[in-house]
Amino acid sequence: MTAPEHNPAWPDRPMLALDVETTGVDPETARIVSAAVATVGGETAAQTTTWLVNPSVEIPAEAAAIHGITTDQARADGRPPADVLPEITAALTQALTGGLPLVVFRAPYALTVLARECQRHQVAFLDGEVAPVIDPAVIDKHLDRYRRGRRTLPALCDHHRVRHDGPNNALADALAAARLAWRLPRVHPHLATITLTDLHTQQQAWAKDQATGLQAHLRRTDPTATVDGTWPLIPTNS
Repeated sequence: MTAPEHNPAWPDRPMLALDVETTGVDPETARIVSAAVATVGGETAAQTTTWLVNPSVEIPAEAAAIHGITTDQARADGRPPADVLPEITAALTQALTGGLPLVVFRAPYALTVLARECQRHQVAFLDGEVAPVIDPAVIDKHLDRYRRGRRTLPALCDHHRVRHDGPNNALADALAAARLAWRLPRVHPHLATITLTDLHTQQQAWAKDQATGLQAHLRRTDPTATVDGTWPLIPTNS
């Protein structure tokens, strides 16, 4: 799903940010337990929507320790995935067809989780290519590849002096990612001259290059290590 072309001054336009909290780290098997979207930018206050989901599976203790959502809480207060997923995809569709870019930190994880959940519950995902996407993780790594330190969302917010209201909360993370997307082209003005279509394409190349570098690093100790550089969404059976 490709939005209409924007003028080069994309940082000044509204954006829709997405974040999900899940049961695990593997996007092929992780289940969504909470999600949030936030429309930010323009002259209006941020418009946000959040969802608490009952994934119908046990939430591992290690996952609950990160995002604070237990199995009991999800079962008591969460909604069925089949009810929530159409609302999430409708929000993304409305934004992309309306010309808003989609901001997703580490997009291949979040978007792949969402796509697999839709497939699992027989809910239509997004039609065509999901674009344009802005991934602050990919952009930051490209701009400052050899900077030492962690590259988590809180770490990037701290480095770029962006407010983060609390990690591992879907809404706080979505808003923080949007603030990074706003901040990065102001710290690196050349980004603002790139159209959203070209930025999307360049991030695909950057992500692939970053994955190649990480794979080479990992193979120093594990010759079989592989890193998938597909961005922003891992195709089924990729």
